[in-house]
Amino acid sequence: MLNPAPVRETDRRTAEPLAAAKATPPRKPGPGDVVRRWLLRVIPFVLLIAAGWVLWREFHTLSIREVGSAMGQWGGGRIALALCLSALSFLLMGCVEKLGLGWAGARVPLPSVLGGSFVANGIAHTVGANLLVSGAVRARLYHRYGVSLTQVAGTTLFCGTAFAVGISTLGGAGMLLSAPEQIAATAIPLPVARTLGAVLIGWVVCYVLLCAFRRRKPLHAFGRTLTLPRVRDALGQVAIGVTDNATAAAIIWILLPPDTVHYHTFVGAYAVATVAGLASTVPAGAGVFEGTMSTLLRTVNPAPLAAAFLGYRLAFFILPLIVAGAALFLDTLLRRSSRRR
Repeated sequence: MLNPAPVRETDRRTAEPLAAAKATPPRKPGPGDVVRRWLLRVIPFVLLIAAGWVLWREFHTLSIREVGSAMGQWGGGRIALALCLSALSFLLMGCVEKLGLGWAGARVPLPSVLGGSFVANGIAHTVGANLLVSGAVRARLYHRYGVSLTQVAGTTLFCGTAFAVGISTLGGAGMLLSAPEQIAATAIPLPVARTLGAVLIGWVVCYVLLCAFRRRKPLHAFGRTLTLPRVRDALGQVAIGVTDNATAAAIIWILLPPDTVHYHTFVGAYAVATVAGLASTVPAGAGVFEGTMSTLLRTVNPAPLAAAFLGYRLAFFILPLIVAGAALFLDTLLRRSSRRR
C-alpha cells in the first residue's frame, strides 16, 4: 500500500524526460504484446465457460422446486441475519475508507465517508473492475470536499490492500487451523492447504513488517514520493479486512444447513473462490466464484449450496447495487438542482 504524495523536485527532474518521451514516436507492438493482449481478452471467457461447465455438472440435476425448498428452510431469522451481515460488511468497508482518506491526507465527514463507501463499493462489486469503478465513484462524490484525484487513487489502493490482506489472513488461517478431517471434506489436499495457508499468512506478515521498518525510507517512482502506511494503519487494514471478509463469508455459511461444513474449512474455500472470481475479471466473479466453491465443497448437498449462492448474491450484490444506484441517481439530481439555483 503506497501513499502518492507529489514531490516538486522530482516533477522538475522528470519534466524534460517526459517531454522527450512525447516527442519519441510510439513503439510498434511486438508479437509478445499481441499475444499478451489476446490472452487478457480470452482468459476471462475461458474461465467463465469452465465455471459454467462446473456449475452445470454440479447443479443440472436440480429442480427449481429443490432449490426453493432449501430456501424455504432458511426461515425469517436467517434471512434477517444475512441482511444484517451484509450491512455490517459495508459498514466495515466504510471504516477502511475513513482510514484510507485520512492516510491520503483528505478530510471528509464520517457520514459522507460511510455513504460514499457504500455507493462506490455497492456499484463496483457488481459491475466489476472494482478499483477503476470505485475510484471513479469516489472522485465524483468526494470532489465537493476538495479531495484530489491523487488522494482518491491513494484511498482506493488503501482499501484494495485492506481487502487483500484480509482475505489472505482469513483464508490462510482457515487452511492452517482446520483439522485434517475438516480439510478432507474439501477438494484441497492437506499438504496443499497447509502450504497455501502458510504462504498467505506469510505475505501479510511481510507487509506489516515492511510498513514497520520501511516507512521512514520513502520510495520514489513516477515523479511521486511513495510512503507506506504506519504500522498501526497496516494493522488496522488487517483487522478490519479480516472482519469484513469473515462477515461476507458468513452470509453464505449461515444459509447452509446447520453442521454442513466447519466454518474454518468454509472460509478457506471461500478465500480461494473469491480470488479466482477476481482473477477472472468477470463482473462480481459470477459463475467463477460459484463454480470454484462447488468444486472445493464437494461434500455439500448441491440444492442447499445453490440456494445459499442465490441468497448471497441477493444480499451482498443485488440489493446493495439497487440502493447504491438509486442513491447516486438522487445525488446527481440534487447537484443539478442546486446548480440551476
